[in-house]
Amino acid sequence: MRILVTGGAGFIGSNLVSALLERNQRVRIFDDFSTGRRENLFTIPSDVDVVEGDVRDAASVREALRDVDIVYHEAAIPSVARSVKDPRSSHMVNATGTLNIMIAARDEGVERVVCASSSSVYGNADQLPVAETAPTRPISPYGVSKLAGENYLTAFHASYGVKTIALRYFNVFGPRQDPTSEYAAVVPRFVVATLGRQPAHMYGDGEQARDFTFVGDVVAANLLAADAGEDAWGRAFNIACGGRHTVNELLETIQRVAGVEPVPPEHDPPRPSEIRASQADIAAAREVLGYEPQFSFEEGLRLTVEWYSEQRARAPGRA
Repeated sequence: MRILVTGGAGFIGSNLVSALLERNQRVRIFDDFSTGRRENLFTIPSDVDVVEGDVRDAASVREALRDVDIVYHEAAIPSVARSVKDPRSSHMVNATGTLNIMIAARDEGVERVVCASSSSVYGNADQLPVAETAPTRPISPYGVSKLAGENYLTAFHASYGVKTIALRYFNVFGPRQDPTSEYAAVVPRFVVATLGRQPAHMYGDGEQARDFTFVGDVVAANLLAADAGEDAWGRAFNIACGGRHTVNELLETIQRVAGVEPVPPEHDPPRPSEIRASQADIAAAREVLGYEPQFSFEEGLRLTVEWYSEQRARAPGRA
């Protein structure tokens, strides 16, 4: 069986590639290295097929999907803030790129496609925890682009019989997440600031609440989705821990597991199109996919801090 991971040099994609290789799967990686990092592939065996290409290029996508049985579509521009600044790029990669994947999957006879989506499709949910039956009302261009990608999966399943599953990730964190980007996620920024004994920059008052999810659980959900039965095809599933923690709690926990003296954060203005609170109902993923989170909030953060500490020791000054 041949497996393609788009965005395979990225944070989630490279963790997924590692898990697939541990299962002795034949993996091909497709990445343009715009947000993916080549150092994420340093531990990947040299005989793994790495194809440099862009999901916006239909011809490159078609070539990458040739002779592939399963596609894990992780390639994306993943930042809400970046989508507000540049909505066109988010649309072209996340929506049009997903359309290119689905057309190629149809034409090349791919067995199934598992696609990364986002909790951002819900916008400000009326009720928490939010289930997949809740209205999808994204408030950022990023959320719109991910919902468009989901809808293409649903349509290609209905129209052409392609077996598709979308996974709505909730605030994923863990090893290999890039802390250096202008649009870096909150966990790696806080971890790097903590290890460097620097104040963390926090947007707003820090009482925003999120369902923080360790990358190991997200990888497990992808593997389950690829093996799921007919009742899962054409659907979207929440993938999260099912809990809720504020950004203030996040920083306090990182500082505690790192064993450092707390440094008060510096507060920046709130970011536009940022939701106030998010929490997933994961009952459907449990029932249909057999998904069960294995990493608690604190355990995931401890593993993350340990990884960044090791990276810091190997290359001082770098995450």
